[in-house]
Amino acid sequence: MRLTRLLAVARKEVVQIVRDSRSLIIVVLMPAVLVLLFGYGVNLDLKGMPVYVLDQDGSQQSQDLLKHFQASEYFHVERVVTGYAELTRALDDGHAKMGIVIPWDFSQRLSDGRPVEVQALVDGSDDNTANVLIGYAQAVVQGYSAQIQIDWLRARGLSIQPSAMSVETRTWYNEDLESSAFIIPGVLALVMSVIGAFLTSLTIAREWERGTMEQLISTPVTAMEIMLGKLAPYFVLGMLDTVISATIAIYWFHVPFRGSWVTLMGASALFMTVVLALGFYISVLAKSQFAASQIALLITFLPAFLLSGFLFSIEQMPIALQWITRILPARYYVSALKEIFLKGTPARLLSAELIPLAVFAFVLAVVATRSFHKRLE
Repeated sequence: MRLTRLLAVARKEVVQIVRDSRSLIIVVLMPAVLVLLFGYGVNLDLKGMPVYVLDQDGSQQSQDLLKHFQASEYFHVERVVTGYAELTRALDDGHAKMGIVIPWDFSQRLSDGRPVEVQALVDGSDDNTANVLIGYAQAVVQGYSAQIQIDWLRARGLSIQPSAMSVETRTWYNEDLESSAFIIPGVLALVMSVIGAFLTSLTIAREWERGTMEQLISTPVTAMEIMLGKLAPYFVLGMLDTVISATIAIYWFHVPFRGSWVTLMGASALFMTVVLALGFYISVLAKSQFAASQIALLITFLPAFLLSGFLFSIEQMPIALQWITRILPARYYVSALKEIFLKGTPARLLSAELIPLAVFAFVLAVVATRSFHKRLE
C-alpha cells in the first residue's frame, strides 16, 4: 500500500464531495441544524402548562389554593371559568391541559377539619404529559394541605409535632433537570450516523452507477487503498462535525461538559470507524445509490434515534427491545456521550461502552475489507 495512491483516491473523493451540492449541504449544515433543532424543538420539561379553573366556592381559602398553582413554574392559570361546559370545552379545544374544580363547600370543610377533594381534569391524549401533570398537581395540593393542617392546629392552640422523617434531595450531574442536557449530547450520534453511514454508503455505489469503477479497477491502486482513500475524507469530516456539534452544545445551549476532549474524540473516532465501515459495506452490496441510502437510513439513523437511549430510556423498554439494543453501536456511543458530558467519566471507567465499540469497529472493518474486491462482477 502506497501513501501517494491512497491520497490520490482521497483527493478524488474530496472533489466529488465538493461537486455534489447535496452531500456538501449535509456535511456543512447537518450538525448545526440537528443540534439547534433538538435543542430548541425537543423539550421534555413541562413548564407553564395552561390550566383552567372552576372555583365553585369563591372563598379566600380557594383563592389561596389557586395562588399555590400560580406560584408553581409548571402551571399557568389561563382563566377562571363559571361552569363545567366552558371547562370541558377548553379541554376539548386544547386550550387547557388541565382543569381544576374546587367544590362549593371547600372552605367549610377546611374549617370543620373534614376531608375535601379537589378535582383535576387532565387531557390524557398524551399519556406522558398527563402523568407528569397529575404528579405536579398532587404535589401542589399536598403542600397546601400541609400548610392548612398546621394553621388549623395553631388556631386551636394545639401543639405541632415535628415530622420524624424527611427527605432532602440533591440532584447530581444535571442539577437543574434540564432535558436539553439529556438530549443534546445524543445528537452527536445522529450527526455521525448521517455523515458516516449515509454518505459513505454512496461511495462505491456512485462509482458503479457513473461507470467509473472500471477506470479505478484498471489502475494500480489496490482495493485497500481505494477503501481507505474513500473513507478518509468522511472520517475527517465526521470528526470535524463532532467538534462543531459539541461546541454548539457547550457554548450555545450551556450543556455541562465535565469530561475530557481527548476521551470524547477517542469515543467518537471509534464510533466513526463503525459507521464508516458499515456504510462502505452497504455501498459494496447495494451498487445503487438509492438502495444504499435507504438501507443506511434504515439500519443506522433510525436505530440511533429510537433505540439508542437518545430520547427514550432503554430501561423502560420491553425486555426484548433491551436485548436488541445490545447489538446497536449507537447505544454504547450515546451512553458514553452522556457519561463524558454530564459525569466527566474518564476513559478507564468507560470500558462498558468503549470495548463494545472497539469490537464493532474491528468486526465491521474486517467485513467491509473482505467484501470489496477490485474486479468486475
